[in-house]
Formats: sequence, structure tokens, C-alpha cells
Amino acid sequence: MKFTLIICTYMRPQPLLQLLQSVSKQSLYPNEILIVDGSKNEATKVMLGQNSFDNLHYFLVTEADRGLTKQRNFGIQRVNESSDIVCFLDDDTILEEHYFEEIIKTYEQYPQALGVGGYINNESKWTAVGKNYLPKPDEFYFDGWKRKDGSRFVLRKKFGLDSDKKPGYLPEFSNGRSIGFLPPSGKIYEVEQLMGGVSSFKKLVFKDFQFSTYFEGYGLYEDADFTLRVSKTGKLYVNTNAQLGHFHNHSGRPNQYQYGKMVVRNGWYVWRVKHPKPSLKARLKWNAIVLLLTFIRFSNIFTTNKRKEAATEFLGRLMGWFSLIFNKPNIQYKV
Repeated sequence: MKFTLIICTYMRPQPLLQLLQSVSKQSLYPNEILIVDGSKNEATKVMLGQNSFDNLHYFLVTEADRGLTKQRNFGIQRVNESSDIVCFLDDDTILEEHYFEEIIKTYEQYPQALGVGGYINNESKWTAVGKNYLPKPDEFYFDGWKRKDGSRFVLRKKFGLDSDKKPGYLPEFSNGRSIGFLPPSGKIYEVEQLMGGVSSFKKLVFKDFQFSTYFEGYGLYEDADFTLRVSKTGKLYVNTNAQLGHFHNHSGRPNQYQYGKMVVRNGWYVWRVKHPKPSLKARLKWNAIVLLLTFIRFSNIFTTNKRKEAATEFLGRLMGWFSLIFNKPNIQYKV
């Protein structure tokens, strides 16, 4: 299979260079690399001029095509006709040597797959505990593995608000557990959501689907929206052997107030894409989770050193929730 790698970037020349250096060491190298740069300067272009990578094509987009979803759609339109698979990577990731080999192997093993995701290996510490383990209240257990649960999930459990679905699936009240809650078991798991920055799709998917431009700029949850829609028409998988590290770079991100609003409003959008007419119980649960997480963020004002960030994100979440009363997002595409 021939495959194209699309990397959308914004003001991150050094992280992008580190990613491309890891791509150059791959056991299976992309037939085409498209760099879609939304930067407001030419630092990334200069960096690429100083470093040579095979099969690479660079595009510096204008304001009209700037933003994660727009840049992805821009790149998709320029994929070589001979490519079978289109891969996406965030510009602040670094690949293990066999990442692409494992991705392509999954398509060969599961010919029905429309999309395959990779596995981020540096964000959680897992322990193999076997099949009969009983997790503690502050632990998450899945498929013979356990990890520590974050405080927000511990509280959600106490209030009966934890996800009732496997990782990678969206409950009726939304707020499920992402594919980050799949363990490093070496297995391939079927899911209905992929993380956009470590994803791939058959090129034929883009005849019927594109990334929604509702998710402007930073594009929070754009991947959930896209993959929930795609999963209604075919199979998606995560290969936990296709490993990479995600080294979160904060440059190019929105301020905490805008981020807080996006968490709530974009979260509502994704929820209603999957469940346009949720039950009353699901509506109550969704709102309860939003308010719980909002006031957990408020408590961070007193429990962390980053008080200003916590306060502004709390206000953004609260205003995002209030705004839904009068101004709900318009759903572009429904599943």
C-alpha cells in the first residue's frame, strides 16, 4: 500500500523537525509527506530549507486555509492519486521506529478497516495485572491492565457519572474514555473514535467525508466529530504496537478562557453529532459532568501554582455552559 503523511503545523519549527527526524528513521517510509503550514512567519519554511527529507512537499497557507481542520482538508485535496492511505500526525509527536509498518500491517490484517490509529506511549503508566484483578477506587482496569485514574474520573465514579462504554466509544451522555485508556497490550482494538493527531484513513473515506470547519483554529475535538461520523459507515481500529510519544507543545494554543469555552461548546457539538436526541437522563448526566469538571477546575485556583490559568479556564467553561442556553452550535454534519 502506498501512503501519504500529512502534518498540519503552526508556529512550531523545532518540534516539527524532531518529528520529521523520527519519520526519516522509519522501517517503512511514506511515499509522500505534505507539510501544511499555517504559521504567520517563515520560520518553518526556513527550517525545512536547511534540512532535507525525501518525498516532502511544503505548503504555507493563507488566512483562508489556516486552522487545523482547514489545513487538513487542504492537504487531503493535494494527496497523490496513487496513495491508498492518508496518515495524520500532530507536529509535537515523535515516532517509534516501526510506527508506519504497524499501521499498514493493520490494514492488511483487517481489509475492512476505514481508519487505523496509533498508540501514544508516554502519557500513562500501565501495569499488567491479569484477568481477575479487582481495581481500587482510584484505578482504571481494562483487559488485564491497570493504571491510576485521574481525580476527575475518581469523582465521576463517586457520583455515578463514569463512562458505561469501553474506551474509544461514546456513551449516550457523552464524556466517555478516550483511546488513551486502552492499555499497551500489543493488541488491535476496534473503536468508534480515533485521536486525529495519531490517525490514518483509507483515501476513499475522503470521497464522502471531510473535517468540519466548525472546529476553527485549534480544533478541539475535531477528531471525535470526524471519526464518529466515519465509524457509522465502517470499522476503525487502534493498533497498540504502532507507538509514538506525544510531547505537548503549548505554542500556538488558545488562551485558557477560550480553551475552557471550547471544551464545553465543542463537547456539546460532538455529543449531539452522535446523539442528536438524547434521553432526559443522558441530558442530566451531561450537564452534571460539565458542572462537576468546571468546579474541579475552580478548585485548582487554590490547589495549584497556576492560579490565573485555572481561574480563566473556569470562567471559560462556565460561560461556555451558559452560552448553550441561548446560542447552541449548529451541527454541520450528522451521523
